Amino acid sequence: METRLEVEATEQGVDSPMLGSGSAIAGASTSTDVAAASATKQAPLTRVPQTSPLPTMAGLWQLTLGWQPNEQQQAQFQQLYTLILAGNHQFNLTRITEPMEFWEKHLWDSLVGVKAFLPATERQRSATKQEWAGTEEMGTAQVVSASTPFKAIDIGTGAGFPGIPVAIAQPTWAVTLLDSTRKKMTFLDQVLGSMGLANATTLAERVEQVGRQQHQRQTYDLALVRAVATATVCAEYALPLLKNGGSAVLYRGQWTAAEMTALEAAVAQLGGAIDAIESFTTPLTHSIRHCIYLKKMAPTPNGFPRAIGIPTQNPL
Repeated sequence: METRLEVEATEQGVDSPMLGSGSAIAGASTSTDVAAASATKQAPLTRVPQTSPLPTMAGLWQLTLGWQPNEQQQAQFQQLYTLILAGNHQFNLTRITEPMEFWEKHLWDSLVGVKAFLPATERQRSATKQEWAGTEEMGTAQVVSASTPFKAIDIGTGAGFPGIPVAIAQPTWAVTLLDSTRKKMTFLDQVLGSMGLANATTLAERVEQVGRQQHQRQTYDLALVRAVATATVCAEYALPLLKNGGSAVLYRGQWTAAEMTALEAAVAQLGGAIDAIESFTTPLTHSIRHCIYLKKMAPTPNGFPRAIGIPTQNPL
């Protein structure tokens, strides 16, 4: 029988450790793997198939997120779609391949978690004043100026979601795509090279190891975790990487009182707190989703994250 996490991951068309796929927590990387993935980006992909155009959805972008891509960003979304489909045959990156599904379940779903950070125009801010059924505004949105150095990490990025759409929408951010599957990271290096997306880089390592490295620990402003593990496990992966005052976004499907109780206890051990919970309905398929926002309140104790495999085997 599928677990609810497996069903959520399948609906979103992303890989999950529970489905046996590579991620930031599934499959240890060898030192050779890490060295290869950390080397200079691979040559851009040159042969890619023609694909159907993605929908523009300008009205839905504005209504639901208070933001819409400019022409360059729309072209980058189209290029990303084309490159992901090109690599899908070899790497089994996603089950979501139709244009409308891809827009909703990969692009829109990636950006809904960071809508409080998106650079809305005055006209777009007015648009968001309209009530959108099923949405509660995030209570403590962080405002980041273009001149402020801002580092985000996508934990268990898989096919590059939500990290690559976030890097497109926020070109002044430095976005790290973390996953332990070297082959996928090599492919994403090629994708980034083909797109000329210089503000995103890949890292092929286990998150439990990265969270203990002094040059990585407590250095990020934002951590994104989508379809990776239970909420308590995601918190243990994300909070050690955040600066004090940083935020983590846990992308979830349904959300229960039992999960809330477990997460509250876990984040208290990790130097964090639950900042906000946002419930929303997807704009095309009308599915219920949640984003759980965590805030880093104090340094995470040195014992976290625990050794490889322990967080999933013995959750907090």
